[in-house]
Amino acid sequence: MVEAFVRLLCPECGKDWEDAPTELPAPKKNFSCPTCHATRRLAEFMRTERDLELVKQFE
Repeated sequence: MVEAFVRLLCPECGKDWEDAPTELPAPKKNFSCPTCHATRRLAEFMRTERDLELVKQFE
């Protein structure tokens, strides 16, 4: 089985990283950057629409 991942980018500090969609909250829920702790909706951290769609599939 191939493990899925999504790419995230903090709009505040610019940190980019990858995470499994099953480890993330729903796109409309608040999420905090692990580096600068900026809090926004998870959807605002998604790098691409594809990443956002992938997270929505695992809701």
